[in-house]
Amino acid sequence: MIKGVVARISGPVVMAHGMRGSKMYDVVKVGDEKLNGEIIRLDGDEAVVQVYEDTSGLKIGETVANTENPLSVELGPGLLSSIYDGIQRPLAVLVEKSGSFISRGITVPGLDRGKKWIFEPAVKSGDRVGGGDVIGTVLEFNMKHRIMVPPGISGTVQEIRAGSFSVEDTVCTLGDGQKIPLIQRWPVRKGRPYQNKLDPTLPLITGQRVFDTIFPVSKGGTAMIPGGFGTGKTVAEQTLAKWADADIIVYIGCGERGNEMTEVLSEFPALLDPRTGKPLMERTILIANTSNMPVAAREASIYTGITIAEYYRDMGYDVALMADSTSRWGEALREVSGRLEEMPGEEGYPAYLATRLAAFYERAGRVVCLGSGGRSGSITVVGAVSPPGGDFSEPITQNTLRIAGTFWALDTSLAYRRHFPSVNWIKSYSLYLDSIRDWYSESGFGDWKDLRDRTMYLLQKEVELQEIVQLVGPDALPESEKAILEVTRMIREDFLQQSAYDKIDSFCPMEKQYWMLRVILAFYDRITEAMAKGITLSKILKLPVKAEIGRMKELSEVERIKGLIPGIEKAVATLEVER
Repeated sequence: MIKGVVARISGPVVMAHGMRGSKMYDVVKVGDEKLNGEIIRLDGDEAVVQVYEDTSGLKIGETVANTENPLSVELGPGLLSSIYDGIQRPLAVLVEKSGSFISRGITVPGLDRGKKWIFEPAVKSGDRVGGGDVIGTVLEFNMKHRIMVPPGISGTVQEIRAGSFSVEDTVCTLGDGQKIPLIQRWPVRKGRPYQNKLDPTLPLITGQRVFDTIFPVSKGGTAMIPGGFGTGKTVAEQTLAKWADADIIVYIGCGERGNEMTEVLSEFPALLDPRTGKPLMERTILIANTSNMPVAAREASIYTGITIAEYYRDMGYDVALMADSTSRWGEALREVSGRLEEMPGEEGYPAYLATRLAAFYERAGRVVCLGSGGRSGSITVVGAVSPPGGDFSEPITQNTLRIAGTFWALDTSLAYRRHFPSVNWIKSYSLYLDSIRDWYSESGFGDWKDLRDRTMYLLQKEVELQEIVQLVGPDALPESEKAILEVTRMIREDFLQQSAYDKIDSFCPMEKQYWMLRVILAFYDRITEAMAKGITLSKILKLPVKAEIGRMKELSEVERIKGLIPGIEKAVATLEVER
């Protein structure tokens, strides 16, 4: 084992002498308390280490021992429902060992070594297997946890056993003597391999109208949610975690305030999965790294989360990863870069900020997994960004904009008006509209794209008209333009606005979203036709059917919403007769 000594300490960054032979990103144990750290620079026999724990009290001359292994995570049964810190230490175990304040230098395994799992083989002796092949399954809550041959290993099955095993027990032995246990280890900075990437043709249905209908994200796509303080980033990510049609949720609290993370840790175990009726935690993995925890561990938490997500993707599952927030990750990079005395880039961030962000988001995607059987899985990454003062021109937001396929811009003024989700429909966009269009057509929503484009045109027209109204007042507008303002108000209040806490409205199925939008646009078309025949706008707006349109979000039966279209036509036709 390579051993050196501490030569210099600068916050979370430690310089060690006598480390010749070490490799980049080797995990080291620093000082008498064996603090966890990682080598991030090598120069001769000097190594620069970023320490994932508080370095207070560390002294020059204390030992630095190299484990000669990269920072890795343990992958296997027991991940679901777990709550980890940034380097995959279970918080429940840390509490047992050290009490309410986590002691330094504690090393605990990510997976429980004592728990037994029932393993059912899927192959038999004599079968040829390779990297990614499923050799059996373990039932983890309601999820079939597929035990796979690790990448890079292949051979003929010599022995495979069914029964009850701990994660370290060997369940399969190959002909060349290689043993396969239930557990795998994988370095977090290295993406797990796959056969090939698939086009983003399937949408991730979230049950949120502004996301699914107006600015959709695909399965395997990337989305960002930037917004200032109080705009609802965390609530939006929690809502997505609860309702998105993903099999597995990985939620990373990266540098968030302690009270926000406490809210997540207390609420998630109490939430019920709307699809199964069981606790949502049974398909969720939480990684908690609050703002008062060591700054270097923020970077590790992001990589820990994406590696766990890749593991479930390789089983053939759809994974949604929520990173809240990548701004805190960027701030950690900036602090460590400053300690290393590197040349600062824009606003003090390191010059490699864009590269690190791109490397993280590029690990998203829908892929054909390794192994036989043609499994496909996906990771959809949703990253929250917390720009200081809500300024979208700052480096984290701008660099993420170049990478993310969907941009959900949260607006402070909308949040102050209690319009949630506070997504600004003028600033936001989605690059997946054309690639997922076929799915909408095959699902019975053939004119979805046309309806969506008409809605966006009206909302953009409203912005122009509001500028005129501010100059000359609403009375100066012709009736046709007053009709646009009235209909766009209905779109905003009756369609885009959605309560995350309402029993019915918190989740809106795709069919209901489609017909709600069709009803509002049908009402606009009837208004236009009636006004062309000389009927005044004020008379049309007094129709009782308008109030029924406003109550659509309270309805759970789609047929009642569909029935509003003939109701609108009948009501407007009555006005024509009266005239």
